[in-house]
Amino acid sequence: MAKQNLVLADKSAEELQAELDGLQGELTTMKFDHAVKGLANPMELRQMRRNIARIMTELRQRELSSMPAESLEMRSKIRARRRRQK
Repeated sequence: MAKQNLVLADKSAEELQAELDGLQGELTTMKFDHAVKGLANPMELRQMRRNIARIMTELRQRELSSMPAESLEMRSKIRARRRRQK
């Protein structure tokens, strides 16, 4: 798994977004095929979802790291307030 993360870290945000779009389209196709005729290995669906989640996580981490300090501070306040409301 660590190797997968290293590969994602080397790519630009545009490349990751393009890969994400491709994987999401492929997942949709796989779901349809699985519903109609079944897949040889249904565990591929799980692996595809996990790969999509990895890419989305990397994109979100980059987004948060590029935020200004004021935005991050405000975000922390909002999250703390939501925790108190539960």
